[in-house]
Amino acid sequence: MTLEWTGDAVIFIDQRKLPLEEVYVKCTNHFDTFTAIKDMIVRGAPAIGASAAFGYVLGAKEFRGELGSEKGIDHMKKVKEKLASSRPTAVNLFWALERMHKTFLENASSDNTIDILEKEALAIAFEDIEVNMAIGRNGSELLRDGDTVLTHCNAGALATVDYGTALGVIRAAVEAGKRISVFADETRPYLQGARLTAWELMKDGIDVTLISDNMAGWVMSQGKIDAVVVGADRIAANGDVANKIGTYSVAVLAQRHGIPFYVAAPLSTIDLSTPTGKEIPIEERSHKEITHVQGIQVAPHNVKCYNPAFDVTPWNLVTGIITEKGVVRPPYNVTLKNLFD
Repeated sequence: MTLEWTGDAVIFIDQRKLPLEEVYVKCTNHFDTFTAIKDMIVRGAPAIGASAAFGYVLGAKEFRGELGSEKGIDHMKKVKEKLASSRPTAVNLFWALERMHKTFLENASSDNTIDILEKEALAIAFEDIEVNMAIGRNGSELLRDGDTVLTHCNAGALATVDYGTALGVIRAAVEAGKRISVFADETRPYLQGARLTAWELMKDGIDVTLISDNMAGWVMSQGKIDAVVVGADRIAANGDVANKIGTYSVAVLAQRHGIPFYVAAPLSTIDLSTPTGKEIPIEERSHKEITHVQGIQVAPHNVKCYNPAFDVTPWNLVTGIITEKGVVRPPYNVTLKNLFD
C-alpha cells in the first residue's frame, strides 16, 4: 500500500526514491504530512486526499486543550488550511479535508473527537480501495482480450491508497483473464511513468514497454495501441480533465489515430463547482525538475523555464470517463451531474 496508518503516525513509501530504493518516511504531525504531499513523497490525487485526512487527524492530536473550545476550533481550521495549501490542482485534497473538517465540527464537543476523526480518515482510505476496484471492473469491460493500452504518468496503486484508477482498469482486465499489454510513457519531467508505472506493472507480471513521451504518436501510427487509459487530478463539470502534463498531447494524438481515450477517476475527482478546465488552477513546480535529471544538471545555467505540473484535456477529446458508478460519455455536463443524483 502507498501509506500506512499506525495510530500516531502515517508512513509513506518515498516515491521520489523508486524504483531503485524502497525508503519509508514517517510523519508524526500535520506539518510533516504537508511536506510529504508538497514534496511529492506521496502523490496522485486519491492518495493525496487520504494522506491529508490522516494529516488532519495528526493535527487534532497535536492540540492539548479542549478541541471543542474556540482555540481548538481555530487550531483545526489552521490545520485544514495548511494541508490544503500543499498542492492546488488535485481536488481530492480539498474534498477529503472538507469531509474531515465537517466531521470535526459536528463532533468537536464529543469526548472522543479524535477517535471519530481517525475512524473517518480510515473510512476515506478503505473507501478509496473499494472505489478503485469498482472503477477497475467497469473499465475492464472496455478492453478486449489481446489489447495494448497506452498510459501516461502513474495512476496506479502508488497514486491511490491501493489498486489504482487507470492501472486498476488494466489490473481488473488481467484478473478477468484478458491478455493485456501496456505502453507506459516515461512522463517528463518527473518520470512517474518510467519510475513508478513500469515498476508497478513489472511487479504484477503485466507486460509493459517503456517509451519516451515523444514516441507516443509514432507508436500509435504503427497500430500498436488499441486504447489510452489515464487518471485525473480534477474533472470539471463540462468534462474537461486536468491530469499530468503531457496528457493533452496524448489525447490529441489518440484522436488523430482513431484510438479511444479513457479517463479513470473516482467521483471525488469530479468537481461540479468548476464549470470548465479554464477555471482549474494549474500548479507550476520548481524549474529544477526540468533542468536536472536525478540531481544531474542537463540544461544551461540560468535558462528560463516553464514547468506546469498539469495540463487540461478538453472534453471533446475524451471518449469516456470511467467511475465507480459506471462509464459516462458526452454530453458530460449532463452525464457527470447524473452521477451525483
